[in-house]
Amino acid sequence: MSEKAFNTALTPSQQGTEVLAYTPKDEDFVFDTSIDINIDQNYASVGFWKGVFTRFFKSIRAVIGLVIIVVCIIFALIGPHMNRYGYSDIQSVYDEETGKEITARSLPPRIPWLHRLMTGEDYEDEFADCTFLFGTDSLGRDLWTRVWYGARVSLLIAFVTIFIDMIVGMSFGLISGYFGGVADNLMQRFVEVATFMPKGIGLVIVALLLTEWIGMSKIARAEMLKNKEQEYIMASRTLGARSGRIIFIDILPNTIGPIITQMMFSIPTAIFTEAFLSFVGVGIMLPQCSIGSLIEDGFNNITTLPYQIVPPIVVLALLMLAFNFVGDGLREALAPRIEDM
Repeated sequence: MSEKAFNTALTPSQQGTEVLAYTPKDEDFVFDTSIDINIDQNYASVGFWKGVFTRFFKSIRAVIGLVIIVVCIIFALIGPHMNRYGYSDIQSVYDEETGKEITARSLPPRIPWLHRLMTGEDYEDEFADCTFLFGTDSLGRDLWTRVWYGARVSLLIAFVTIFIDMIVGMSFGLISGYFGGVADNLMQRFVEVATFMPKGIGLVIVALLLTEWIGMSKIARAEMLKNKEQEYIMASRTLGARSGRIIFIDILPNTIGPIITQMMFSIPTAIFTEAFLSFVGVGIMLPQCSIGSLIEDGFNNITTLPYQIVPPIVVLALLMLAFNFVGDGLREALAPRIEDM
């Protein structure tokens, strides 16, 4: 309230008397919306996840990794449809002179218009007008289509298995850490036995599910042991909350950060494991393909047709490098929450 307004509010008899000038108080400025209060944004309250995103996108390596992953996923989705060749189609033409089918076997990468621009000549074989960006394999199948279809299969296997591993490992670790005692000892002995089990040579997803959840369960158990004695958990127990609510409603949200970080590091491991199993011949079966099976095919012809192994190896290397970059970025962004693990 200003001095003029204060004097106006006085009665006529009071206006003739000498009164003390009104000094504005702090609450007058707080409730006066006409006053522009400048807030130092450096000290403004920032939510946890907003801070995580801010720190993550300040990391150049993390952003580069994220861009590579997005680009690879886009090409894995649309790459096989960017030409008319199917991943299992053998490209061939009919030769009227000989009356035989001529197969496009082991053709090097070719782009007709680029070849014409650089040399001024056209290709002189039966596939002069065909574009094979990565060339063809020994059976005459387009490697561009097969590489991106294989990347789709490898990414699908990795994401599905890691998601299931997250659910299984996180639940196992949280329950083990919450109840403790005999239950915790028994469950941890099972984990130690599973660690030394052979990974097997069966279906890729089953092989990954047998092993990849163990690391997540250990992280979830450590987070449970750290949080279950906190005051907000004791208050929840005092109010009569059941164990299921405490585990999955109160404590689970506080373990999401470390679990997501572990997922980012587990995905390249899953991709590499799938590639290894396919490379040794116990993974994806023909005519389907994955990054590993393509590397195997290229390795068999590496001395005579080295170009066949380059595309799948490059894609595999980019994916593993990108996921590790993103994992490092998330670990640094979440450091305020996991620094004492």
